[in-house]
Amino acid sequence: MSISLREGSSIGMSRRTGNRVIWAVLIVLAVAGAVLIMRSTHGGATPPAAAGKLNIPTVSVTAVRRSLVPTTVSIIGTIAARYDTPIGVEGDGGRIAAIYVEAGDHIHRGQVLARVDSSVIKPQVANLEASLELAKAEADLAAAEYRRAVALGSAGALSKEEAERRRSSSVTAAAKVKVAAAQLAEAQARLARTEVRAPADGLLLTRSVEVGQTVTPGAGPLFRMAEGGEVELKGEVAEQDLPLLKVGQSVRVKLTGSTPDYEGKVRLLGAVIDPQTRLGLVRIALKPDPNLRPGAFARAEVLVNNAEQVVLPQTAVLTDDKGSYVLIVAANHKIERRPVHVSGIAGEGVAVAGALAGGDEVVATAGAFLEEGEVVKPVERTVGAT
Repeated sequence: MSISLREGSSIGMSRRTGNRVIWAVLIVLAVAGAVLIMRSTHGGATPPAAAGKLNIPTVSVTAVRRSLVPTTVSIIGTIAARYDTPIGVEGDGGRIAAIYVEAGDHIHRGQVLARVDSSVIKPQVANLEASLELAKAEADLAAAEYRRAVALGSAGALSKEEAERRRSSSVTAAAKVKVAAAQLAEAQARLARTEVRAPADGLLLTRSVEVGQTVTPGAGPLFRMAEGGEVELKGEVAEQDLPLLKVGQSVRVKLTGSTPDYEGKVRLLGAVIDPQTRLGLVRIALKPDPNLRPGAFARAEVLVNNAEQVVLPQTAVLTDDKGSYVLIVAANHKIERRPVHVSGIAGEGVAVAGALAGGDEVVATAGAFLEEGEVVKPVERTVGAT
C-alpha cells in the first residue's frame, strides 16, 4: 500500500514538471518572436535623415552670365516712291491721240508722255498767227503815216488836227498788235498743253490711260512717277519703340521672300501716334535698286543698343499670375524665387533683368515642379543640353 502511494505522488510531480517546461518554452519563443519583430521594424529600416537624403531631387542649373545682347527695333511696311508725283492733263482735255511711254521707263524732264488730239486748236493757232501778221502790217503803215505827218507839219503843209489823227491811228494799230500777240500766245499755250510732259527726271510707275480715251482736267492722273527714281520704306513701329529711333540710323531692309538685305537710313520719324493702332510712322531712305519696286512688302531691323545683359535659357524663365520669375539654388541648396523682367530675345535664349548676381545658379529646366524652400541637388547644365 505504501508503494502505491509513492508511485502516485511521483507521477503527479512529473506531470507538473512537464507543464512548467512547456510553458517555459512557449515564453522563450514568444520573447524571441517579439525581438525579431522589433529588429525587423526598427533595426532594419532606413533612418529618417538617410531617407530624406535619398529623396532629394536632382536639378539642372546654369550659372548667371552676362553677354552682349543687341537690342533691335522691327519696322514693317511697304516700298514706296519717295516723291510719288501724279501726272495729268493740264489743258482743256480731249481724246488721247498717242502714248509714247510705258510703266517702268526712265523718263526725263520735258519728255512727251502722251498727246491729246489737237485738230481743233491747231487751226486756231494758225488763224491767230495770221491775225498778228496783219496787225503788225497795219501798225507799220500807221506808224509811217504818222512820221510823214510830223515831217509835213513842221513845214506847215499839214494841219495839226491831221497830224494828231495819224498819231492816234499809229497808237491804236500798235495796241492791236499786242492784243493779237497775246491771243496767239494763249492759243499756243493751249496747244502745248495737249502734250503731256514729264515734270522731272524719274521712273514711270504706272500708266492709267489708253489711246482713244477721253480725258478731262481733274479726272485723275494719267501717269505716276517716282521723281528722281528715289524709293523708301514707309513703315510703322510700336509706340514704345519710336523713341529709340533717331534720324540717320542705319537700317537693314529685307523684302518678303528675298534673301539679300538692302541698306537704308532713317529719314523721317512721324510726329504723331495713331490713336487706334498705337503705331508711329517711320520712313527709311533706300538706294535705288531694280528689285525695290513700290508696293513690295518689306521688314526692317534697326540696331539701337548693344549692351551686356543676363541671358538665360527660355526654359529657365517661368511665369504665373505674379509675373515672370526664375528659381535660384541658394547656398543651402534650397530653392528661392527671384522676379525678373524679360527685356528681349537673344540668339541663345532670353535676356532678362532683375535681382540676379553673377554666379547665381538658376534652375534651367523643370522649375515648375519645384517649390520655394525645397532642398535640391544642383547639377551644372552642359553646353548644348536641352
